[in-house]
Amino acid sequence: MLKQIPLPDFPHYSEEEMRQRATAFHVELARRRSVRDFADTPVEREVIEQCLATAGTAPSGANLQPWHFVAVSSPEVKEKIRVGAEHEEEEFYTHRATPEWLQALEPLGTDASKPLLEVAPWLIGVFLQRWGTDEEGASRKHYYAHESVGIATGMLITALHNAGLACLTHTPSPMGFLNELLQRPESERPYLLLVVGYPAEGATVPAIERKSLDEIATFV
Repeated sequence: MLKQIPLPDFPHYSEEEMRQRATAFHVELARRRSVRDFADTPVEREVIEQCLATAGTAPSGANLQPWHFVAVSSPEVKEKIRVGAEHEEEEFYTHRATPEWLQALEPLGTDASKPLLEVAPWLIGVFLQRWGTDEEGASRKHYYAHESVGIATGMLITALHNAGLACLTHTPSPMGFLNELLQRPESERPYLLLVVGYPAEGATVPAIERKSLDEIATFV
């Protein structure tokens, strides 16, 4: 059993301060939108590092932390990722997607062309580690890996927004080409690709509505 230590630095807010903080955080996160038009303005590596470090604080099954992040700023690597992604996207839009799926995507105006993968200053490949190794080098299963990586990804998106950056979740399917391009082992599976940077001047987003609290939550 792991050594137990006192819970460090846990704050105790008044009820009023809790309400204010919860409301302010909701207002801030409600501004977050997925962006498809990026500027090529550079973003300092240290900002990305701190956001990734934040993602690494996520809870995980048995604390096995089954994630790996590959941050890409190399123009050459971004170009290769775009080529691989557009190949899979073309297959998706012309062969793999059902009519219902294409109909659902139509209002968003998406297609197989992904120039943003080269324009944005950073791409972050999120990988799910299906298994790891113990102290003796033996294979060790990772428990609740999908849930754990999902939580870490959500925290990463939140951290990027908090830092003043926009991002887009991109999931070309299948994504196996990312293992080869980003030199990740067979034990890891590409989870998604985050496109990260500043919105382009004049960037627009779809006029969508989010479900109300009553539609997404039940109190019993």
